[in-house]
Amino acid sequence: MPITFKSKHSPNILMLETAALQMLKMMGRNGSVPSALSADDVPAALERLREQIELHAGQSNRSDEDDEREHDRGVSVAHRALPLINMLVAAAEHGDHVIWDR
Repeated sequence: MPITFKSKHSPNILMLETAALQMLKMMGRNGSVPSALSADDVPAALERLREQIELHAGQSNRSDEDDEREHDRGVSVAHRALPLINMLVAAAEHGDHVIWDR
């Protein structure tokens, strides 16, 4: 089931549940849907998400043996997270909250 992220100064983001829950956990959230980040919590969630993506990318790069295997893995976590990162950046700049629901 898809999960939609919403914030005032960004377009809505629709993600498949598995990817959305992974992003929420990377932000330090418990995966509850529906839920929200207050404007005060957005910067810390953004920082944590970026840190987790860097860690995940480093682990993935170490385990790759060749370009073919990289191609077979599909869309990277960093690529999937980019719209959400952009939303969190805009929310932090404007003092907005971010909500998500089904």
